[in-house]
Parts: sequence; C-alpha cells; structure tokens
Amino acid sequence: MKAGSFRTLLRRLLTAAVCLGTGAMLAGPASADGAHYKVFLDLSYSGNVWQTAAANGIKALAETPPYDAEVTFKTVISGTDVQHQISDLQSMIASGANAILFYPVSGTGLNRVIEQGCQRHVLMVAYDSSVTAPCAYNVNSLGGRYGANSAQWMVNEMGGKGELVINHGVAGTALTKLMDQQALNVFHKYPGIKIVADFYGDWNDALSQEGVSRILAAHPNIDAIWTVDGTWGSLQAMMQHRPDRLVVIAGQSNNGYRSAIGDPALQAKGLKGLSASFGPADGPYAFKVMMEILTGALKPTGHNIAYPLPWVPYQDVKLCSGQSFEGGCNVFPAGAVPPLFIDTALNGTLLPELNLSAVQNGTPVPGATVQKLPPVEYSDNLPGVNCDGCTAPGDWLEPNRVKPIPVPQ
Repeated sequence: MKAGSFRTLLRRLLTAAVCLGTGAMLAGPASADGAHYKVFLDLSYSGNVWQTAAANGIKALAETPPYDAEVTFKTVISGTDVQHQISDLQSMIASGANAILFYPVSGTGLNRVIEQGCQRHVLMVAYDSSVTAPCAYNVNSLGGRYGANSAQWMVNEMGGKGELVINHGVAGTALTKLMDQQALNVFHKYPGIKIVADFYGDWNDALSQEGVSRILAAHPNIDAIWTVDGTWGSLQAMMQHRPDRLVVIAGQSNNGYRSAIGDPALQAKGLKGLSASFGPADGPYAFKVMMEILTGALKPTGHNIAYPLPWVPYQDVKLCSGQSFEGGCNVFPAGAVPPLFIDTALNGTLLPELNLSAVQNGTPVPGATVQKLPPVEYSDNLPGVNCDGCTAPGDWLEPNRVKPIPVPQ
C-alpha cells in the first residue's frame, strides 16, 4: 500500500472512531446489564395544567435510577393537528426509537403510523386518551367508568331527584361521547332528575365558570352540576352567584376544588363534591408500564391497561403536611400549590418515586429509585374507542363502583 493511501485509510479509521465515540456519548450511560433504549414522549398539545403535570412526572421518572441509565429521553410537542403528529411520529420511528409514549390527538387517525412503528418493532403506548390500532397499548382510566359511577354517586347524594346541569367536555371527542353516554344512561333512569341545561365547557375552568354563571341566571334553583373537568370553574360560579346554597358536584381534582369540598363550612351550605375524573399520574404510570414491557419485566395479556380511577368524595378529603401523598392524605394546603393544580398528578402507591416538586418542575426526587409496579389490571374493550372488532361488556354503561339507590316513588 502506498504511503498516501495508508494515511488516507488511517484518517478514515480515526474519523470513524471519533464518530462512534461521539454517538456513544449522545446515547447516554449504559445500564448495569448494558441495555439502552431510545424513548420519546409525544404530546398532542401542551400548556394546560393537566398536560404539564403529566409531562413533568414522566420527565422526572426518566431521570430517576435505573431509568436514567437505561434511556435516552426526548419530548416532542406535536400540537393538535393530526398530520403534524403523524409526521412527528414518523420521524421518531425513522430515528431508531425503541418506544414512543404519546397522547393521541385522534383515536383512529394515527393508526397507520402506529402500525408502521409496530412493524419496525417500536413499542407504541398511548396514555389517557386511546387509539384503536391493535398493536398499540392504551393506558388510561376508562375501566373506572367515570361517567356511570360519578353520575350514580350524584343521583344517590341528590336522593334521586332535583335540577341538574351537565358541563360536557370537548364536543366530538371520543372521551366526551363515552362519558356522556354513561352518565345519561344513569340519569335517565330517575324521572325525578331534571336536566335543565347543558353546555360544552371544553374541560376549561374559565369557560365552565362562564357557562354555569349564564345558566344560573335562567335556572336559579339548580341542585347539581356534573362535569368531567372544568369543575373548579363551575364551583366558582356557584360561590359567586349563590354562595349560601351550594350544590352536589362531581368532576376533576384541582387542589382548590378538593380543598373546598372538604371544608365543613361549605358543606354546611350544601356543598357535596366528588373529586375523581382522569388524573395526570396516568402519564407517568404509562411510562413505567412501557419501560417494564420494554425491559421484559412485564408481559401484558391485553392491550388496554387500566390506571385506577381516582375517587375522593367530600367525606374522605384529608390534608397533606408534606410533598407526597402519605398516610392517606390527598390535598395540599392552599399556599403550597395554585388552586388549579391537579392533585391526581400524584399516586403514592403506584408512583412512590414522585413528589410535588417532581410534577411541578420535572426534576427527579433526590435518592429515589424506580419501584416495580404491582400486577396490572385491564380496562373494558370498547369498540371504536380502544379497539376495533371487539365486543364491549354487556354492562359497559352501568356503574361498577357505586351501588344504585332505588328509584323514588
């Protein structure tokens, strides 16, 4: 070999070595057994309290041992356009992703790109909302039947009669349709329950406060408000316009709302509240499910995995003194978090690795290590919601947690 040729070959070998070394550094440290995974979080939208808490919890987990040595983690915000999310997912797949945790903007519109990912052996996991692609995993609280159980709880507290307002979610979304179907199925069984008004609050507290204020002007004697989210805004309208005669109300778990329903002075004015609905902790839980599937620690027997539905009626509200849910506490002092902070961003049993600071700032808890999950449970199969060609349980519209009261005669 000529000297010039040898020098050229040597330069190429050195360049390749440097590139390989740089690639290793970009990939991050290897775990104890040498396994390493490229993992993405894809948000369909961001900026609201719910999504921020969920994303922060996921980020904090990704930086908690042993995950910090097992994953290269990146967050992508796709927005609410289906085509944009499809394009982003395609880019993640092409970049060599091992797993993608995503909040889907559509239950069916992403199916083709999800299948592309599965064909490339990418683990595809949707959280909170669901998709019907058969190879994807869905992790959410659908199995808790919030619509049916919260409606039945409300009927029971109302004694089966009274004037009711329904604050729907976002028009046209699969979750809004499903929750409405379940709730209306329960309410329609009780002739004494009169639905005097309804509106779409878009899971937004400002819009919900405005909507309830407007309805109170026409229906000053309402007895109850059923919501999925926008609950704090709904309650604010009542406290502003009819402070001495409050209502039965069911919905989300904002700290201000949960604190209010536990207040004996407000209870004395008629406030009976249920703090439930879908919690942001579903996101970090789904991340742990994804990592256990990825590492082989979990071998699910189904693709619709249940995150337990949060459930705190007014009698069970208990104030926390620290930064975690410990000793059965479930709400923070008013000065510790903003009123709209969603308490169900935390779960002391399934997510002991996270605390208040973690879900507010996305930083890992010092000294924490990821704990193995208990056995997973599975949600109902719901055609067009989380599966296609499947059969829904015969009782999917019925409450499975709250025992119905007899219909008043």
